[in-house]
Amino acid sequence: RNQSSEDYLECILLLSRESAFVHRVDVARKIGVSQPAVQKAVKILQAANFVECDGMHIYLTAEGAKYAETVYERHCIIRDFLKLHGVNEADANGDACEMEHVVSEATFKMMKSYVEVNKH
Repeated sequence: RNQSSEDYLECILLLSRESAFVHRVDVARKIGVSQPAVQKAVKILQAANFVECDGMHIYLTAEGAKYAETVYERHCIIRDFLKLHGVNEADANGDACEMEHVVSEATFKMMKSYVEVNKH
């Protein structure tokens, strides 16, 4: 898994939920990188068939949306798991951002089961 690509996909997914059009400048602002960095990442994501561009806007392909949803679900489950164990929202969110890329499938499944049973 490529952490950077996953972060960009997740960001584009979340921005696309807020607005029909996702602009590079919005991605740059949300991730905290330069527009040229976004441009470079978008080229990589286009080559992988995860996004399409029409000049101004970035769109997730069906494959990209599916991948982004998977990454975001991992983020949410890990964040909720940490919160259920007393970690504050900000730290749980920050740690989930890092952990979502490296946690094993077995650990993720355990966290997901725990969250599903304990989230009320």
